[in-house]
Amino acid sequence: MKIVSTNPGRNYEVIGEVEAASEADVEAAVALARKAQPAWAALSLQERCNKIRSFLKVCEANLEDIAQIMSKEMGKPISSSRDSITQTFEEFEDYMEQAEAALAPNVVFENDSEKHIQTFEPRGVIAAITPWNFPFNNISFQVGQPLIAGNTVVMKPSEEIALFTKLIAELVAQSDLPEGVLVPLVGDGSVGEMLVRQKVDMILFTGSTQTGQKITQIAAERSIPVLTEMGGSAPGIVFEDADIARTIDMLAMARFDNTGQYCDGLKRAIVHKSKYDEVLKTLKDYAQKTKVGDQLQESTKLGPLVAKRQLEKLESQVADALEKGAEVIVGAKQPDGLQGAYYGVTVLTNITPEMRVWHEEVFGPVLPIVTFETEEEAIALANDTEYGLGAYIFTEDIEKYRRVAKQIQAGNIAHNTAWYFSPKTPFGGYKKSGNGRSQGAAGFHEVCQIKVISEEK
Repeated sequence: MKIVSTNPGRNYEVIGEVEAASEADVEAAVALARKAQPAWAALSLQERCNKIRSFLKVCEANLEDIAQIMSKEMGKPISSSRDSITQTFEEFEDYMEQAEAALAPNVVFENDSEKHIQTFEPRGVIAAITPWNFPFNNISFQVGQPLIAGNTVVMKPSEEIALFTKLIAELVAQSDLPEGVLVPLVGDGSVGEMLVRQKVDMILFTGSTQTGQKITQIAAERSIPVLTEMGGSAPGIVFEDADIARTIDMLAMARFDNTGQYCDGLKRAIVHKSKYDEVLKTLKDYAQKTKVGDQLQESTKLGPLVAKRQLEKLESQVADALEKGAEVIVGAKQPDGLQGAYYGVTVLTNITPEMRVWHEEVFGPVLPIVTFETEEEAIALANDTEYGLGAYIFTEDIEKYRRVAKQIQAGNIAHNTAWYFSPKTPFGGYKKSGNGRSQGAAGFHEVCQIKVISEEK
């Protein structure tokens, strides 16, 4: 089966096609990873890191090619694509710096006659299903720690970035990574299902809650671990003492960057009534000065959504809100003069709980706003979601922030401009936003078997 890749920013013009992996291809990839894993794990940590760095050097030499194909396929502005590649190099280095301490054996119990040593061993072959919204970042975020720890990985990115996946496979082959250590596969959801049904030792998944739940069920059939990072509908609480001028860039970034297409983005604004007018004005100003356009133009801030299907879903969510009484402050339409999956920066008010923009995940540049008067009301609104990945709290009162943060049902809480995302910081969600944690020492431990060796003294 051919996967046809299109450019969402140029009226869905075809930019290439790639043959999807067959079931035989998937089986062969897992077998190759299985064969390579013992020798990979037997290398020292430094030897593994050096081979990973050889892959990164190949990528660095092809940075512009990677950036161009990322932007063409999923709509990320070209400057952002380049920045994300450089950021990924830095993330890999951060993981490699953490690894020695995170993976070192440690004594967890000792008395006069014995001691117990906790050790960390790679799980083996890991299947990684990655999304399209941050193509290159996901190589570090979802693959970096497993490889460093001694696992081999068969990676199946979204079909929306098939040409990107093909390119990464070619760059892996040019590096010093041994054959089978990292095997990218091109394919849609059916290929992903083939992969997770193979005899792998762990599954890593980032994507929708519905798909993540299905993968979790598949993993349960074989009693293998699964780490999921799924949907999100992060609240952003703006208290009466918030410094809007100081934090508006953070608020806007958390909602509109990457054209609103990331899981832990700020997706529901909960604003104190005293700050309502100021927040609306600053967001309208942001919308007017933010260029939405062709993703390959250097001046573009927001590109198109990833695909026509994503645009159609976003339009249906907004239409549902308008039918139920929502009011448009700005946007709620495609920008004039652009052909493709474009959607303008959108702010909606008069929001009610039955609206899809409130209770569904909104993957696009649309921000619904509600108001509150009391702290208790703000917390209740923030927790009024089946998701719990991230949350944002804007206040100058640190005690209030700490008090509220403890009551928010989410795995990651940001304070004003202090965002929680770092390679050293565990990342994951509550409720239907997933299970387990990536990044930091916790991320290394997730992709390892923990073995306790007790010794007689």
